[in-house]
Amino acid sequence: MQQLDDTNFMLYAAAHYDNPQCYDTDEFYDDLKRFKYLKRLLNRYKETGELKERLILNHLTVIYNVFGSTPATRLLFFKLEGYYNLLKPFLVLMGHMPDKVENIGPFGKTYRDVDIEMEDRIVRVLRKI
Repeated sequence: MQQLDDTNFMLYAAAHYDNPQCYDTDEFYDDLKRFKYLKRLLNRYKETGELKERLILNHLTVIYNVFGSTPATRLLFFKLEGYYNLLKPFLVLMGHMPDKVENIGPFGKTYRDVDIEMEDRIVRVLRKI
């Protein structure tokens, strides 16, 4: 699998982007902004404990719809480094958490599902959905 890093992120994202309603590049860039929004929401949770789980799920749903399962997961792992324990419960709920995510970052790191702990509070909140 191709290594995903800063040098090829945009090309990888564009190659896997599939949005039939997309008429120009602005919509592509709007969908890419969802990664930044997710990071902001997860960071807010880390700092204040405020979890906007529905908004996070909405962003993730759009990302998976336009990029597809494996590419979306790889893009999320690249963009949300340091937030895996917060992200994993959402991916498990949505059925998108693979056994491993390969070749992420400049060193081509592989992340295994069993090595990523899940944030307990997020798990409890998501179980109520």
